[in-house]
Amino acid sequence: MKVAVVGATGMVGNIMLKVLAERQFPVTELIPVASEKSVGKEISWQGQNYRVHSLEEALAQKPDLALFSAGGSCSLEWAPKFAAVGTTVIDNSSAWRMKSGYKLIVPEINADQLTASDKIIANPNCSTIQMVLALNPLHQLYGLERVIVSTYQSITGTGVKAMQQLENEESGDKGELAYPYPIYRNCLPHCDDFTSTGYTKEEMKLVHETRKIIGDKSIGITATAVRVPVMGGHSESINVTFKKDFDMATVRKTLHESAGLVVQDNTDTHTYPMPKYAEGKDAVFVGRLRRDESFRNTLNMWVVSDNLRKGAATNTIQIAESLLEKGLL
Repeated sequence: MKVAVVGATGMVGNIMLKVLAERQFPVTELIPVASEKSVGKEISWQGQNYRVHSLEEALAQKPDLALFSAGGSCSLEWAPKFAAVGTTVIDNSSAWRMKSGYKLIVPEINADQLTASDKIIANPNCSTIQMVLALNPLHQLYGLERVIVSTYQSITGTGVKAMQQLENEESGDKGELAYPYPIYRNCLPHCDDFTSTGYTKEEMKLVHETRKIIGDKSIGITATAVRVPVMGGHSESINVTFKKDFDMATVRKTLHESAGLVVQDNTDTHTYPMPKYAEGKDAVFVGRLRRDESFRNTLNMWVVSDNLRKGAATNTIQIAESLLEKGLL
């Protein structure tokens, strides 16, 4: 299994390499790929040093699998080139997610959609992944009617520059800014660029990607995405109205038995999900489960996950594992 990791020196790329090792993905030849400034440098993986390649060099080697985490413009240009030489591409950018004819996959939900003809497969947005993983099992029982979500998103979703800004502000040092305002001791209701409607692109990803993954365009979804000075992961307050009434005991049991989810919900012991404790883990944590008494068939929930792992790297590797299991790699 010849595997290229495009963006191997970046934040998500580093974690992809870590997850490949942790999950013992059958890599027989690793091809780390990065921007021109990193080509020729070496990275260490599984006790060996590997030279960082350019995209051209990696393409010439015709890998079986290419894991892309190098931004949308790179994916739009290079993913089709890799697919054309027979490589299966799993892309972590937003480039292919909403394009017709391309699958948007969360393995626990829709890995059964994967076929041999899927040579470019999209990995969903981090905030979408954790939300749909929590909602889909309940959708199967009660039918989603409307979702109101507010996100509290880690600065790691912006990248190294944002982490440096927070560290500089904490220590009182000056430095380059990732955000238009301070993030230390602050919250920014501004994730990604604003659109003409007043919503940000991040908020609209939650709308469109959720409908595509679950396979229901009729679900009403509205989102507010907020950046918070947190490292460990993304948190979401979700208010969901179902088409049918629900039973709280069944809700808890269903979530507890659903793959990829961990229920942390005991107010007596102050047990609830927190990003500090989700960091470095692959699960999506669900808690603060309670009926919304103000509206029919409506549930409140709090959902937390490490956005760099299940929200990006781990979900990517799980897609690759699904392809292997189906004999498509």
